Amino acid sequence: MTDTNEFHDRMLSLGLARVAEQAALASASLIGRGDEKAADQAAVNAMREQLNLLDIAGVVVIGEGERDEAPMLYIGEEVGTGNGPGVDIALDPLEGTTLTAKDMPNALTVIAMGPRGSMLHAPDVYMDKLAIGPGYSEGLVSLDMPPATRVSALASEKGCSPSDITVCILERPRHEEMIAEVRSTGASIRLITDGDVAGVMHCAESHKTGIDMYMGQGGAPEGVLAAAALKCMGGQIQGRLLFRNDDEKARATKAGITDLDKIYTRDEMAQQDVIFAATGVTGGTLLAGIKREPGWLTTQTLLMRSKTGSVRRMEYRTPV
Repeated sequence: MTDTNEFHDRMLSLGLARVAEQAALASASLIGRGDEKAADQAAVNAMREQLNLLDIAGVVVIGEGERDEAPMLYIGEEVGTGNGPGVDIALDPLEGTTLTAKDMPNALTVIAMGPRGSMLHAPDVYMDKLAIGPGYSEGLVSLDMPPATRVSALASEKGCSPSDITVCILERPRHEEMIAEVRSTGASIRLITDGDVAGVMHCAESHKTGIDMYMGQGGAPEGVLAAAALKCMGGQIQGRLLFRNDDEKARATKAGITDLDKIYTRDEMAQQDVIFAATGVTGGTLLAGIKREPGWLTTQTLLMRSKTGSVRRMEYRTPV
């Protein structure tokens, strides 16, 4: 007899794919409409509704923010029917709200699930991140290295020139020095305006995306989601929380974090086997965007399980 309280990733994975799909479909009518909040809210509502259909006792550990800031899918919210395994859920109902509002590439709906206690409860603060794809020596690059050293270390292991390396970085004023230092090595940079979960995932499929490394500061919640993705795809990621004031440090303490300077590895952010699903909202290098035809909507979803290393790309066509 099956233990209903055990985390059966195989049984839950298709349900998770539906959660990502429905969030994407809910935001479809808002692509290019210039209203970030409406697009995000539509995705949040759909994701919550779908999660509550799953036979899980789920807790949102990475969500839309603190309880007092987010009406739904806040950190600590309980989701699911309550019948089934206790699970941690990390989600971003619309990763790239600006990308969706402006109809720019690589907006995704993203969700990851693991057994209870398996994911880092990262507060909603910034995180310094560094990621590379699979197949490299463990610890080849580190957040303690200057950006130029990271590039030369990766080029050396790849047996190529730094000019053959492409680094993905969020285009922000805070990254100007980093960008200048990376370019001084001869490496090229692909700047992105938003969507750093996709940015990190690009490293794991460098043969398709042309991106070898991701670095820079972005949201800590997205760092945990990216770690869950790389747990399935392979690759390395390091993250270190950044605090701008005492209030943000207090958030970390509340989340149970004692060492505020710790560098987290992939397997410290996603400590056990996870399942991960992402659906394309706008077209990009990872996934096709939502396709509209008279009477139909079509989505493409990436569904991955770290336990088996399996990666599925699924097309879902639904009448509207």
